[in-house]
Amino acid sequence: MTEFKRYTITAALPYANGPLHIGHIAGAYLPADTYVRYLRLKGEDVAFICGSDEHGVAITLGARKEGVTPREFVDKYHHLMKKAFEDFGIAFDIYSRTSNPVHYETAQEFFKIIYDQNLFIEETSDQYYDEQEGIFLADRYIIGTCPNCGNTNAYGDQCEKCGTSLSPKQLINPRSTVSGKAPVLKPTKHWYFPLDKFEGWLKEWLIEGHKDWKTNVFGQCKSWLDQGLQPRSITRDLDWGIPVPLPDAKGKVLYVWFDAPIGYISATKEWKPNDWQKYWKDPETRLIHFIGKDNIVFHCIIFPSMLKATGQYILPDNVPANEFLNLEGEKLSTSRNHAVWLHEYLQDMPGRRDELRYVLTSISPETKDADFTWKDYQQKVNSELVSILGNFVNRVMVLTWKYFDGKVPSEHELPATDDRRKKILALYNQAHIDLNKSVKEMADSLKNFRFREAQFQMMNLSRIGNKFLADTEPWKLAKEDMEAVGCILNYALTVVGNIALAAEPFLPDGAASIRKQLNSELLEQSRKKFWEKEELVHVVSQGHQLGNAELLYRNVEDADIEKQVTRLKKPQATALPAAEGSVKPLKPEIAFDDFAKLDIRIGTVVSAEKMEKSNKLLRLQVDDGFGTRTILSGIAQHYTPEDITGRQVTFIANLAPRKMMGTESQGMILMAEDKDGKLRLVRPIDEVAPGSAVS
Repeated sequence: MTEFKRYTITAALPYANGPLHIGHIAGAYLPADTYVRYLRLKGEDVAFICGSDEHGVAITLGARKEGVTPREFVDKYHHLMKKAFEDFGIAFDIYSRTSNPVHYETAQEFFKIIYDQNLFIEETSDQYYDEQEGIFLADRYIIGTCPNCGNTNAYGDQCEKCGTSLSPKQLINPRSTVSGKAPVLKPTKHWYFPLDKFEGWLKEWLIEGHKDWKTNVFGQCKSWLDQGLQPRSITRDLDWGIPVPLPDAKGKVLYVWFDAPIGYISATKEWKPNDWQKYWKDPETRLIHFIGKDNIVFHCIIFPSMLKATGQYILPDNVPANEFLNLEGEKLSTSRNHAVWLHEYLQDMPGRRDELRYVLTSISPETKDADFTWKDYQQKVNSELVSILGNFVNRVMVLTWKYFDGKVPSEHELPATDDRRKKILALYNQAHIDLNKSVKEMADSLKNFRFREAQFQMMNLSRIGNKFLADTEPWKLAKEDMEAVGCILNYALTVVGNIALAAEPFLPDGAASIRKQLNSELLEQSRKKFWEKEELVHVVSQGHQLGNAELLYRNVEDADIEKQVTRLKKPQATALPAAEGSVKPLKPEIAFDDFAKLDIRIGTVVSAEKMEKSNKLLRLQVDDGFGTRTILSGIAQHYTPEDITGRQVTFIANLAPRKMMGTESQGMILMAEDKDGKLRLVRPIDEVAPGSAVS
């Protein structure tokens, strides 16, 4: 194995268009923080780099929707995310942002290095343009029908239903997700990175050279390379971003996928302006990217090719990407507010940072998607953190205060003068073997990015400690053999101290509490030795005065969980609770046969526009599973065309056509009216195929 002098650890730059949720934390930031803490405990030289990703069309659209400038928009979310990371205790060396001047300079310089080698392809081509909004559309802002599987909501770069990589021009009936209208093709000049020229090198460097990478990462990369790579545009027509540093590139900015990963380098420059190069250019530095699976291609294929093209930078040695975290059996959804936001968790659960770290690591989606539930959170905290770890530490501390006034008892070897003492010695020897085995396995798992297993082995120290106490029963021995009690508790305190050392990467707050209770300089001095030797170390001395005993963790109550579960349910309701007296009276009873005549279906709004000379009507083009139909709906005062385009609706499919204002309407959209008179869509929680019947 290669020996490295230092480590550069990056965590994916979060996009500054919303707050952080637990899916982000479990996917990239918690495993990165755990690994960095482990490296630092070993005394390694580490640069832990992150920052906000602040460019791209999504930022400009988000700013437009909120009625603010892009700078005001990213400022809001940058500061929200930065504070959430700090409050949660993620220990970045720097948390920067891609709108800082040093990043502009670094990204433009990076571009120039490759440009001067004549690697870029300059090409004028027809690209989709939204005439109503006056913007060229990024691939993800064009949807249409997938030519491979028929999915009517495939994106311009990929169909998420069948997984096929696409270009916008391959879509059938493309439409803009910004305005809902069909875009037009318009010529524009851009620069392309020749990714195809790096295909042979990538197969050798990645496929042959990194077979040790996680199977989910390696498999996705191999699939991309097997399909063949194509040149990729690195510039966009946009007024928010890093200007392309060429005289004939007015109005062009660097595409966000090109500029964002360079943010790792610029942030390191900002952190160490005179010493940054050793973290990015010295081959004795190990570069590791922590990301979610949606970023695998960018960090394993595209960014390494960019680094290779410059001929100046080291390449990633590993990219231990995680899969996705689901919530209560469903995908996390920011649009439906089906998420646990980090800043809200920290407000609702003060003093419980360790608890969230523990639960997320215990279900870490390392090789497949995982599911977070609040009941599981409660169970793991109460039955593991409280009942196993907290209980062991507290029992040892309380017993030592009870029998020895809080002073560390004798540490000499217990003479085997009778069968009972022989049994105690046998239990001690077995515990010592088991404890050292768990420490070794914990360290090995940390080295290989198996954080879930590493944390299990850390917790196993408490399980073994609890068993040792239960088997030796010092509270019974206290009546007749205090020497044996002293030896038992001395060893138990040693286990407590080693748990404090082992817990530091996983449970930093709990580890700090144990250190405070032990109040031992020897514990602090033994930290590096513990992680280097990967076995139990001496942490307390005979006669040392302990600090006061305190509970490490407390139970999570049912009321705490109910509050969180209720919060998740609210956004999914189809209507708000009605005020007293506001519910309309029921209509007269009808026969079932009358109801059965209605053909109620689910459709997807392909496009929408206001009807001229009408303040109420929207003209909707609805995909009904057989094609598209026109439906006029009196919802213009409740939904804009942009709001409703792309959404699923419930409609009556067999209503006789009706002509309104010269246009024939071929159905009726079903809506619910709340207590304030606001109309709300009646639609399925999960997306279904257009044309699905409601029965």
